[in-house]
Amino acid sequence: MRKRGEPEVFRITGARQGLADDVRGRQRRYVISMSVRTLSVIAAAALWNVERHVAVVALVLGVLLPYVAVVIANAGRESAPGLPSTFLPSPARPALGAGDGGAESGAERPYGQG
Repeated sequence: MRKRGEPEVFRITGARQGLADDVRGRQRRYVISMSVRTLSVIAAAALWNVERHVAVVALVLGVLLPYVAVVIANAGRESAPGLPSTFLPSPARPALGAGDGGAESGAERPYGQG
């Protein structure tokens, strides 16, 4: 229950990362993954006649990395589970008793009124 003129209060520790920073981070992860893929395909081509089993592993890595790179790059804008809620509810006010001004026992009433 907040007053009408009072703004809502938010915690800054629960705020998500900015959109520009998030996009920049996802682009960086994608470029790194695709660079590793490019290097593995080049290694597969260079090692094909030298070390065939290493070349096959590098080729499999080069085939699987585009899928992994897209999944990693698209994994963004999720809220972290460890952060607190960003909304702080306003404190609740205690309710008064029904018509007796909050007095709950007869011992608290003045003599002769109860």
